Amino acid sequence: MEMNRVHLLLGSNQQNPQQQLIVAQQYVNQKIGTVLQVSSVYRTEAWGFTDQPDFYNQVIIVETTSDAQATMHRILQIEQEMGRIRTIKNAPRVIDIDILFFNTDIVQSADLVIPHPQIQNRNFVLVPLYELDPAFIHPALQQTIADLLIHSPDQLAVHKI
Repeated sequence: MEMNRVHLLLGSNQQNPQQQLIVAQQYVNQKIGTVLQVSSVYRTEAWGFTDQPDFYNQVIIVETTSDAQATMHRILQIEQEMGRIRTIKNAPRVIDIDILFFNTDIVQSADLVIPHPQIQNRNFVLVPLYELDPAFIHPALQQTIADLLIHSPDQLAVHKI
């Protein structure tokens, strides 16, 4: 059975966000695959809709036998089980789980885009990614995470917890 390596971003700014990240990791381990690596937790101001509490984010690297679509389906189940309610874009949330990379695959479908299209524009993604995998090459942009972080247009500070 083929093993896939997935970089996931976890984020929360509601109901004890640091605890929500721990719970999300446990769900991922149970429903998606083995969590291989976990970055530090980082706090950053909200991005997009800014009138809300700071976000806590971290990147995890997971090994799974699931394909990208099945992984996304399980992520949506986890978010729902953890109490995420989707309202407006960039709203406060108990948990947000994004697929950043799935191996080095490029996926463009109506309901799934991999690599995540905003990686290079968000320090709260790049900083924890850099901690775990600075030499990983973005399959669409053909640049390392280190290079993307150096050239990031994002001005928001990211604070290690």
